[in-house]
Amino acid sequence: MPEKDKKQGTNISRRNFLKGVGTGTVAATVAPSVLIGSEKAAEAQAGDAIANATIELNINGKSYQVEVEARTTLLTVLRDGIDTGGNNIDLTGAKLICDRGECGGCTVMVDGKSVYACMMLAIDAQGKQITTVEGLADGDDLHPVQEAFIQHDALMCGFCTPGFIVSSAALLNENANPTMEEIKVGLSGNTCRCGTYPFIFDAVKTASRKV
Repeated sequence: MPEKDKKQGTNISRRNFLKGVGTGTVAATVAPSVLIGSEKAAEAQAGDAIANATIELNINGKSYQVEVEARTTLLTVLRDGIDTGGNNIDLTGAKLICDRGECGGCTVMVDGKSVYACMMLAIDAQGKQITTVEGLADGDDLHPVQEAFIQHDALMCGFCTPGFIVSSAALLNENANPTMEEIKVGLSGNTCRCGTYPFIFDAVKTASRKV
């Protein structure tokens, strides 16, 4: 290889490489209606910014103050975060599975729209209404989607179920009477390795009659 070509091949910085990867990932992924992160998350997670900050998050109607690094994801705060009073947030319904915005196991709602929590920085969630699967029920009264999932036995191992339930609730927030095709498209960002899709789709259709 000519010397000139060798030099040109080393001109891509780590920052620019991560920017390109982040942008390409967003374009290629079938995801929830809001996919946060990509370029900014890639840069932060690469160590470009690690300063700590105290932020306030509204989760399931409750306010939490937590100290985070700039690169900390919303998923990490939900599962492992400790507020400034020393209390564990401990909302583990959103699952850490792929950690790359592909499976939907960590889906939460942010301002009513489904979001991969592993792809959203915690600092970007400030000032927004965050709803996890733990916040869907009204006391002892289950959300219609939760009731329908039980009715249709729409789970097997159950690991993906919280993400599917939150995505389904977000879908019905936007479209209260979706067709079966719209349900399939709306949940296409979530993966079930056990293959319970037919029961899940039927559950969402049933829930749509109650919403």
